[in-house]
Amino acid sequence: MSNAFMILCLLLLLVLFQSQKLNQDLKKANKRLQSASPIVIDESSGNFKFKSGSAELNPQLKNYIFTKISPEINKILQTREIDFIQIIGHTDGEGIKNNSNLDKTLEIVAQGKRSVSKLSAGSNADLGLMRALAVVQELQNTGLQNVEFRAYSAAQLYLPSGKLASVDRQPDETRRRIEIRFIPPGQSK
Repeated sequence: MSNAFMILCLLLLLVLFQSQKLNQDLKKANKRLQSASPIVIDESSGNFKFKSGSAELNPQLKNYIFTKISPEINKILQTREIDFIQIIGHTDGEGIKNNSNLDKTLEIVAQGKRSVSKLSAGSNADLGLMRALAVVQELQNTGLQNVEFRAYSAAQLYLPSGKLASVDRQPDETRRRIEIRFIPPGQSK
């Protein structure tokens, strides 16, 4: 009887150790599937301001993307399971008085066959998308592999705090920014 009790105790200990290991493995897997914190490229990141009405990346921003952002993305890709990365362009509320050529040229630029500088924004929504595409192209030039980028525009809708912006048509470089968000895989149905 005491032998049977000892065997039962040993089996229970074995099950306990196995369940703890399984729990640790599940925690690691769960962390890999969680989204990483977003990266925001804005005025407080350094001298990376977009000129009013422009999607051109200045040399400081290009260097920052190459030396800081790309390595940070690589590190996140090694520790997280990421389905794709959203690049979201934000603008201020200053109006744009140009005619847009995005309807005719956007896909060619997104495919990397033409530069973002060939695009002409007709709205802040256009401009936010152009800025996001410019950052996507620069990130791709840094050699990031096996990752899908998606460019989006938030136009002038959101303040850096995340709150909905009120109508403000004044130039405001503090609202011009890029958000980089890491999207984990969705659940299969």
